Amino acid sequence: MSHFTTIKVQIKNAEILHECLEELGYQVARNAFVRGYNGDKTEAEYVIRQQNGYDLGFRRDGENYELVADFWGARINQQQFINSITKKYAHKSLMATVQAEGFNVEEEETLSDGTVRVVVARWV
Repeated sequence: MSHFTTIKVQIKNAEILHECLEELGYQVARNAFVRGYNGDKTEAEYVIRQQNGYDLGFRRDGENYELVADFWGARINQQQFINSITKKYAHKSLMATVQAEGFNVEEEETLSDGTVRVVVARWV
């Protein structure tokens, strides 16, 4: 019986997802199996190997990615893990869009509540 759980995340860009995972310090395997309870495995595009044998994976589900893992064995704080990745992903996506649209970052600051404030401008 499989113990894998999937959580949909608002992540669409594979390249930015991969960059985020590596910048957060994770060693990422590409197109590998996510290991779970009792030797169960499932495929994922990006896999974070854990020492305890319970991996974390991201695989495409339609337009977005989903996180797949046996969370009982993975022993991570799911919300904290997802929040750290989605926060970095949102920032990197914004910066890519800003650059693609010809804007310049004028100011960037992290507020006391963790919110990142970015001011952009473009000459017209």
